[in-house]
Order: sequence, then C-alpha cells, then structure tokens
Amino acid sequence: MRTERQRGIALITVILIVALATTVASFVAWRQQVWTRQVENLRDASQGEAIARAGVDWAGAILSEDRRKNQVDHLGEPWNQHVALPVERGSVAGGISDSQARFNLNNLVRGGQASGADIAVFQRLLGLLDLPATLADALVDWLDADHQPTGADGAEDAYYLALPEPYYPANRALVDLAELPMVRGFDRAIVAKLAPYVCVLPTPTPVNVNTAGAEVLAAAIPGLNLDDARQLVEKRGDGSQSLADFRGKLSAEQALGLRENLLSVASDFFQADLSVEFGRVRQRYLALYQRQGQNWPLLLWLQQR
Repeated sequence: MRTERQRGIALITVILIVALATTVASFVAWRQQVWTRQVENLRDASQGEAIARAGVDWAGAILSEDRRKNQVDHLGEPWNQHVALPVERGSVAGGISDSQARFNLNNLVRGGQASGADIAVFQRLLGLLDLPATLADALVDWLDADHQPTGADGAEDAYYLALPEPYYPANRALVDLAELPMVRGFDRAIVAKLAPYVCVLPTPTPVNVNTAGAEVLAAAIPGLNLDDARQLVEKRGDGSQSLADFRGKLSAEQALGLRENLLSVASDFFQADLSVEFGRVRQRYLALYQRQGQNWPLLLWLQQR
C-alpha cells in the first residue's frame, strides 16, 4: 500500500513539474514574443520618423521653389495640394497650409504694448464665432509684461494667484494654442471653436487675403460682413496680386476702415501636416516653417502628435 501511495505521489509530482515547466516555457515564449514586437515597433517608429523627415524636406523644397517663382501666395499654387505616396511597408500622406490664413494671437501685443487694431480684429472674430469679446482683455494680460489688468475682464497676478491651484500669467508670447485653457475665461471647448481661425506665430503677421477664410476676412476688415466675405472667398480664384488689387474688389463701404498693415497677399509662415504609416506604427507630425527671402525655409519646430 505504501509503495502504491509513493508511486501516486511521484506521479503527481512529475505532473506538477511538467505543468510548471510548461508554464515557464510558455511565459518565456510570450515574453520573447512581446520583446520581439517591441523591437519591431521601435524599428518601425524609427523608420517612420525618417520618412516624416523626408516629408519635411519635401515641404521645404516646395515652399522654397514657390518663393523663387513669385512673391504672391494663393490657394491655386502647388503647395496647396494633398499628397499621398507609397513607400516600402507603408505610406506617407499630408499637405501644407498657410498659417497666415488665420489670425495670429500674438498680434494682440506688439513691442510689449497692447495693439488696439489687433484687439478689435480679435473681438470681431470672437463675435462672429458667438464667443464673448471679453476674452480678448484676458488674453492681452496673459501676453503683456505689465501687471495692470486690461479692462474690466483682464486678469493679472492677483487673479491667477487666487485660484485653488495658483500660478502666474505667462507675460510673454504664446508658444502653442494648448496654453489657452490657462487664460481666464478660456476652456477646451472655446479653444476647439477658435482653433480653425487662429494661430500662434513667433512674430506679428498680417492676414493673407488670398488664403484666409470668410470669418477671418470679416474680422480683419471692419466694413466686410460675413455673407459678403463668403462671396469674396467663393469668387477669388487665384486671389489678388497686390493689396491695391484686393481693395478694388471691395465696395467703398466694405473698404471703409481697412488697414493695409494688417493684411497681405503673401505669407512667410506655413505648416505641414504629415501622416506616416510604417509596419504597425501610425504617426502624425506637424512642422512649422518660416520663409526668409530666397533662402531655404527655416524649420521652426517639428512635433509628433
């Protein structure tokens, strides 16, 4: 009886050992598979980044060639095309957009001082989007270096330091639209509504009348209502060759109050939006360029989103 019991115990022990060994082997194999996948993903991500950088160079070449050919920018030019190209084990697709088709929020403060003309443009834009015009005062205070609130709805140190989680206002130019929810009165919903019509650029910039949408044009030109701006956009084709040419397309009433220093028919800042697929990796890159005369465009930043 004892011998049979010992044999039973031995058999159970062998089964347990085999089961344990099988489990360990399976775990090791699984870890090996995970490690292999991680290595493959890292390789694909690296290859995807290389493809994206090639796309960045392509966009720079397009913008450089365009500047050499002419000094006017409009939506009928080669840079305003969506491109999709296959590559081995993947693809790259994307396009270029004119950043000066939007209102530059950093225009609100020029040379350290609030710019009344730009504040008026922004307030009109806010009104067209059914957003409170008072947001402009708070944003001016976020940008300017002084500590005096702008208007009744401005906000300086005292407001931000009294918050449950206090912080100081930036008192400098914006770097990214993602900063806006920190400004008094702004939230993510408001930023999402504003985003298609505004941008953040390192220097003050005019609005390009050849590429701007109706809302931005109506905001930038006091005598132009939204319906007329939409008709102007619909009929502009390859745009205007000069601001005098553009003014000629407006009625006397529409041109009333037009400030040519806030407008342009050419742009220096452009953004490339690239989507890269390589293997199992999907990546999106945004790049901001600044054209500098006939020189190769300066890549200001490249971000993975």
